[in-house]
Amino acid sequence: MAEKKTAVLLMNVGTPDEPKVGSVRRYLTQFLNDRRVIDIPWLLQKILVNLIIVPFRAPKSTKLYQQLWTEEGSPLVVFANSVQKKLEARLPESDKVFVAMRYGNPSLKAALKQIKEGGFERIILLPLFPQYASSSTGTAVEAFWSAVRKWNVIPDVQVISQFYDRPDFIQAFAERIREQKPEEYDHIIFSYHGLPLRHLDKSHPGISNTTCTCHEAMPAHGTFCYKAACYATSRKLADELGLKPGDYTVSFQSRLSDKWIKPFTDKLLEEQAKQGVKKLLVAAPSFVADCLETRVEIGIDYKRFFTGNGGETLTMVESLNDQPLWIDALETMVKEKMN
Repeated sequence: MAEKKTAVLLMNVGTPDEPKVGSVRRYLTQFLNDRRVIDIPWLLQKILVNLIIVPFRAPKSTKLYQQLWTEEGSPLVVFANSVQKKLEARLPESDKVFVAMRYGNPSLKAALKQIKEGGFERIILLPLFPQYASSSTGTAVEAFWSAVRKWNVIPDVQVISQFYDRPDFIQAFAERIREQKPEEYDHIIFSYHGLPLRHLDKSHPGISNTTCTCHEAMPAHGTFCYKAACYATSRKLADELGLKPGDYTVSFQSRLSDKWIKPFTDKLLEEQAKQGVKKLLVAAPSFVADCLETRVEIGIDYKRFFTGNGGETLTMVESLNDQPLWIDALETMVKEKMN
């Protein structure tokens, strides 16, 4: 039996087209108007996003993107394109890899147009988020289906909804950490992108995040709980690296209010510095490619904050980007769905 002609669709959050206010404003408008990102009453969301957040945040965010940008462009897109080429080279000639951003370019609409016109019999949708969250994987899958459901011919669709617990992903990220010689640091922080607490409660109805013990072990209801997956990721990385519980701490960054997952990374950095910790290694296992949250927030802002509070060195672990072990992991994930 002939193999199905397959399109692999890699999706990530997105980035502005350029580090200029107009481009950043368009990106933030699309991003923050997503009902899965800001899940408050529709009218309140529109007023808050379009009249308050975007007008005030766009100029500030533009300055941050200017720090992130390279001669090649946004690292998120640069690495996505590199991964696309390297992964496609490992697949049968008839199979193709496409890249799409949930917001901005390369757009999902453009990628799906190519897939539809290419006559592919199978689509493997791989949102590049190790731990499932409604505001990342959930919105990527929803946007995909809202477009594909209108097609006359809907091909076989396989979705990889999360992969934090895969040994190949853990090994690839652990290798990134080993490159920084973690034994030379006083402490390691696993910093994940934060989420509003209400998002957690929606992932396991009837069970409050305030009583959940997922920081100790994966609970039965934790399959799609972002916080549980983050702590599970950290435990697996610690096992792979031979770390003891006291060698590392899990925290959450990029919060927009105090009603987000704790502990907050910036608060933890301050505590660590005041406790006499001098050398910190920070890894961000919720990101598979370096972006604003890693290179600028951790690599610049948190480093300055830590040293300003008495610390000496804060080193950011580079993300998976396009390293060979990550391409190996992606290849395995995709081929498992093909068989």
